[in-house]
Amino acid sequence: MPIASLLIVLGISGLGCAPPQDEVAALFADSSAWIDLTYSYNAQTIYWPTAEPFGLEQVASGVTEAGYYYAANNFSAAEHGGTHFDAPIHFAEGKPTADQIPLSRLIGPAVVIDVEANASANADYLVSIADFEAFEAVHGPMPDGAIVLLRTGWGRHWPDAAAYLGTDVRGEDAIPLLHFPGLEPTAARWLVEERSIAALGIDTPSIDYGQSSDFESHQVLLAAEIPAFENVANLDRMPEAGGYVIALPMKIEGGSGGPLRIVGVVPTR
Repeated sequence: MPIASLLIVLGISGLGCAPPQDEVAALFADSSAWIDLTYSYNAQTIYWPTAEPFGLEQVASGVTEAGYYYAANNFSAAEHGGTHFDAPIHFAEGKPTADQIPLSRLIGPAVVIDVEANASANADYLVSIADFEAFEAVHGPMPDGAIVLLRTGWGRHWPDAAAYLGTDVRGEDAIPLLHFPGLEPTAARWLVEERSIAALGIDTPSIDYGQSSDFESHQVLLAAEIPAFENVANLDRMPEAGGYVIALPMKIEGGSGGPLRIVGVVPTR
C-alpha cells in the first residue's frame, strides 16, 4: 500500500484527522523533496554536559570463516543527546513514556518559526508569542496538529560543542555557562492554551534556553503531553509553511526520551 494511502487509512495526520487525499498524494509524490532533519550519531555528537556521550564498540567487521562478510556493533548513549525527543514523562510525572506516544503526535504539517535574525544577535533569545503572531500574520493560523519547529540558526555551530552549548566545560560546572536560544515559557503556555499543536522542535540543545534554571517551557508543554524534539538539523531547508514532518523516535519502554529520526517532506508542486 502506498504511504499516502496508508496515512489516510490510519488517520494519523495531525491529531487524528487525515487531510484530503490529493494533499497527501502531493506530499508523498515522487517529485516531493525529502529533507533529513537528523544529525548522525558519532564521537562528535553533542550531549548535555552531564550526560554520557555516544559510544560505538565494534563487535565484528570482516569475512567470516564461512566466507561471507559480517559486521556488527554495540552502541551506548544517554536518552537525551544528538537529535532526540523528550517524552512527556521527562518533566511531567505520570505522563506518557517514550513507547506510549501516539503516532498522531509525531506526524503532521510543519510550521517553521524563523527567529534566526534575532537569535544571531542574542544567544539567550527567547521565542515569543509575538514571533508566533508574526508567522500567522503571513501564513494564517497554525493548523491543528501542527509540528512547530523553531529555527534559530543554531545549527550553524554543529558539531562545535563550545559554540553550540556556549561552553566546552563538562559536568555540573558547565550548567551556569550554557548559552543558546529557547522558547519563552509564556509562549509555551500560549501554544497549549490557544493552539492545538502536536509537537514542538528546535535546532538547539533544549527547548528552554541555556540560562534556564527551572525548564518551565518543558514543564508546560510536556504536562500537556506535547513532546519536544531537540537538536533538529537542517531547518534552513524547510519552508515556513507547506511542509510535513515524520518524527519517529526509538521506542524505549518506560523511556523519558530517545534518539529521533526526523525527516521533512516538501511538495514541489
